[in-house]
This record gives sequence, structure tokens and C-alpha cells, in this order.
Amino acid sequence: MSKKNKNPDKPKKEFLFSKRNYIIMAIGIAFIALGFILMAGGGSDDPNIFNEEIYNFRRIRLAPTLVLIGFAIEVFAILYKESS
Repeated sequence: MSKKNKNPDKPKKEFLFSKRNYIIMAIGIAFIALGFILMAGGGSDDPNIFNEEIYNFRRIRLAPTLVLIGFAIEVFAILYKESS
């Protein structure tokens, strides 16, 4: 037997996104967080000494790419609609 709504005037509350949307969003947030973590550091404690480490591949190419991929995943998660 199905559960009936006790108050027929009050609509049933539904989530805006499905469980799969939230999982995809979590993956996107993980990509963004990883990108920002990889981007951190590389500075020098002494302002008179220049550290070349700030211009390595990880901080210039990899980290921003991961952040952009994460944002693309977030857009996909918002637009994703499961077929019923």
C-alpha cells in the first residue's frame, strides 16, 4: 500500500538535484580543492631571494587545469538530468 499525503494541499518536498548530481558535484569540488592545494607554496621567506620554484609545471600548468576541469564538472553536475 502506498503512503498517502495527510494534507493534500501541501505538496511533497523534493530535492532540486538527484543523488547522482550531488556525487558529481563532490567530484568537481575535489578537483577544485586539489588544484588549489597544488597551486599553494613556492614562495620565499626572504624577499631578497627569488625562488624559481614558483614557475614550475605543477603551479603554472597542472593546478590551473585541474581547477578549470573542476568548474566544468560542476557545470555538468548542475545541468545533468537523469532520464526517467
